[in-house]
Amino acid sequence: MSAKDNREFFGSRLGFILVSAGCAIGIGNVWKFPYVTGVNGGGVFVLFYLLFLVILGIPVLTMELAVGRASRRSAVAGFRALEKPGHKWHIHGWFAIAGCYILMMFYTSVSGWMLDYFVKFLTGTFDNIPVEEVGAVFGSMLENPMEDGVYMAITVIAGFIVCSFGLRGGLERITKIMILGLLGLIIILAVHSLTLPGALEGLSFYLLPDFPRAMQSGLGNVVGAAMNQAFFTLSLGIGAMHIFGSYMSSERTLTTEATIITALDTFVAIMSGLIIFPACFSYNVQPDKGPSLLFVTLPKVFINMPGGRIWGTLFFLFMTFASFSTIIAVFENIITASIDNFGWERKKSSTINGIIVLITSIPCVLGYNIWSNVRFLGRFDILDFEDFLVESILLPFGTLIYVLFCCTRLGWGFDNYLDEANTGKGLRLSVRMRPYLAYVLPIIIFIIIVQSLLPLFIVN
Repeated sequence: MSAKDNREFFGSRLGFILVSAGCAIGIGNVWKFPYVTGVNGGGVFVLFYLLFLVILGIPVLTMELAVGRASRRSAVAGFRALEKPGHKWHIHGWFAIAGCYILMMFYTSVSGWMLDYFVKFLTGTFDNIPVEEVGAVFGSMLENPMEDGVYMAITVIAGFIVCSFGLRGGLERITKIMILGLLGLIIILAVHSLTLPGALEGLSFYLLPDFPRAMQSGLGNVVGAAMNQAFFTLSLGIGAMHIFGSYMSSERTLTTEATIITALDTFVAIMSGLIIFPACFSYNVQPDKGPSLLFVTLPKVFINMPGGRIWGTLFFLFMTFASFSTIIAVFENIITASIDNFGWERKKSSTINGIIVLITSIPCVLGYNIWSNVRFLGRFDILDFEDFLVESILLPFGTLIYVLFCCTRLGWGFDNYLDEANTGKGLRLSVRMRPYLAYVLPIIIFIIIVQSLLPLFIVN
């Protein structure tokens, strides 16, 4: 019996949507989207972002899901099943799998940081710390390889244990709980932030269109930032969504499902800003981006806030759910790739890949202490270099491969893609979209690739 005949399926449509959304929802929704929105004109940026989600994010998501659903296999085997005899599109599948491994080499550490801070707030670590010493807590954590390593290992081991129980019994069951809990937490946190003194000022800065601020950033920069955020938010190009297409039913069109997944991802991103900006403006703290926002700026806000220990605990529980849902989704892709390509049983694949990810995650743990002097290309530390490989190379190039495969005669072909995308009930993709998808979309992605690689050629 073939792997396709043995294919698992989601137990429910809700399970598919929540698992897929859980893969897309991650730390970037919180530590990047609100800040980028704020500095690029608030509502002006959001309007461009939503536009690019519709014309860029959703179409590409349907393509990755289509290759998965039509083939009922993971990346390498999926391309091989649909490509014309003698063609080599399946080679990209190996790069996609490599992208998943590299992503997990640093994402497991960052997820471990979230869990660490959840424990710190839960146990009262920040209760008697002066505001000026909050940053030192984060620095101390990074400088301690044992602390970082333990929380990274907990994340990796827990993730592979969940996935070892199978699609329905492990991934779908746990992700349903986490994403529903995440959505509940984010609403509670946002409502609380909006009730703080001075919250309205932060809300206005965040969401009201501010054209002078947008022009100060430069309209081209605003558009470029919106395009990049819309492109990267769904984690397309490395087969992370492809695998869930292989598990989904054919009852709904892919445009319908892609729209819902994108809407959930966007909801979390926008709601994160509703937590961050009102709180920062209420306590006169400058919103930042990246790790400093989550681990320095927001803890300063929480320790000054009545009941801050509770709110900090809930926030980092939310972040733990967000990061861990992405991790187990990508682990599932890695596990299934080994099952499809090497014929391993799920338990064997989970064990072997768990050991591989555990070992390959160690360099990132050491990158801020023992190996802190290691630099790549003269500018990247270990985490930033791994992030650069995924975000600036594998994701955009991988996405371009999916688009060309689905829309050109040399690949699977537009007619086959359109038939698969429109199978089921719901929103249908028009054949009149072909010129845009086949010719314009690749150009947009090429522009994103150039923008992503441009920093390499800029001398600081």
